[in-house]
Amino acid sequence: MSDRPERPARSDFAFSHRLRVRWSEVDPQGIVFNPNYFVYADIALTEFWRALGLDYASLLEETGLDSFMVSAHADWFASAHFDEEIDVAVRTERLGRSSATFSAVVFRGEEPLVAMTLVYVFASPGPPRTPAAIPDSLRKRLSGA
Repeated sequence: MSDRPERPARSDFAFSHRLRVRWSEVDPQGIVFNPNYFVYADIALTEFWRALGLDYASLLEETGLDSFMVSAHADWFASAHFDEEIDVAVRTERLGRSSATFSAVVFRGEEPLVAMTLVYVFASPGPPRTPAAIPDSLRKRLSGA
C-alpha cells in the first residue's frame, strides 16, 4: 500500500484557468520552483471567484468581512517547465461555518502535476480578526461551484 495521494482527474473540475510558465518561475533545473505553484493557485482562485460573479473588493465592502488563508498543502506528481501552458483547475471542496476549503490542481493536458488544498477563514478585518459566518449569498455561490 502506498502513502501517495490519489491523482485527481481533470474531469472532476468545471473551472480552470490557463497560464504559461515564465522564465522567472523556473529554477536552475528548468522546472517550476515549488512555491510558484501556490502563486498559480492564487491567480486561478481569483479567476474562479470572478467566474462566479464575485468581486473580492466589493464583497469586503458589502459584508465587512475579509478572508485569510490559514492552511495550504500540496502534493507533487510531476513538474512544469519553462514556456509550457498549464491549466489550474479550482473547485470548492467544503464550506464550514466560517471557513472554505478549495482544491486547486495544476494540469498539463490531462496530467495532474500538483494538487493543492487551500483553507480560508472569513473574519472581521480586525484587529482582532474574529472568525465570522460565511454570508448566505456567498455560501450559495461557492456551494454551486
